[in-house]
Amino acid sequence: MKFRLATMAVLTAVSTLSATAAQAEETAPPPPITVSGSVALVSDYRYRGVSQSNGGAAVQGGITVSHESGAYAGFWSSNLAGWGTFGGPNLELDLIAGYKLPVGKSAALDVGVTVYTYPGGSSKTTFAEPYIKLSGTVGPASLTAGVAYAPKQVALGKWYNTGASAQTGTPDNPGAKEDNLYIWTDAAAAIPSTPITLKGHVGYSKGNSGLGPNGTSVAPTGKYFDWLLGADVAVGKLILGVAYVDTDISDAEALYLQPNFSSTKDGKTIAGSKVVVSVTAAF
Repeated sequence: MKFRLATMAVLTAVSTLSATAAQAEETAPPPPITVSGSVALVSDYRYRGVSQSNGGAAVQGGITVSHESGAYAGFWSSNLAGWGTFGGPNLELDLIAGYKLPVGKSAALDVGVTVYTYPGGSSKTTFAEPYIKLSGTVGPASLTAGVAYAPKQVALGKWYNTGASAQTGTPDNPGAKEDNLYIWTDAAAAIPSTPITLKGHVGYSKGNSGLGPNGTSVAPTGKYFDWLLGADVAVGKLILGVAYVDTDISDAEALYLQPNFSSTKDGKTIAGSKVVVSVTAAF
């Protein structure tokens, strides 16, 4: 997962404040097109539990343009290091488009696609991942369940069977294509009369058990679980977040992916437990 739960909390808070203001005074109906966005500083960029910033800090942000029909498009970006790096400016740029429609009184169905790109980086890195998710509220809690499935693509292929073969630069399976499945659920609940929102996440990845054309994999070890538990605190227009992030990928399970699947600073795992803090602002 991308570390976006803090951003979600900010947007929820902004929406609540906007609704309150609208009730306090008569205003014109919302425009047909709205623009929203966020910027965040995180102590570690964890994508589906695995560090994409070599265990270090990352600056992230994005903008979404939404139409009253439910259609939307936007982008999200972050700096990279270590495992997540594909050369060039070490930048991830995700292009997102989809359609969100209401389901009943308190739920919404969201169908779209994310295209992961790495501008100026290595070739054979871009891949598209369609998704569908259902979100809604149950009492004070906001719940989301989603499935993302990337069909067979070169960027997801098992070009190298091990980290050792990836170091040679000669693929074991040149031109290979693989697909990738990710299933997840998110939950968030505000504590009444406080600025605190509790949050949680569980995800499951299944895909390439080796390494792709550039020595990484969207699903390290082929299949694994990731999870997150944390809280956000609203401080003025900012959201301060803290979360415990972890996976079930052990050092022994990931040994055959080394030296690729480890921190370049000290060789430690990039999929182990860690407390991640963040500061997020939305507009």
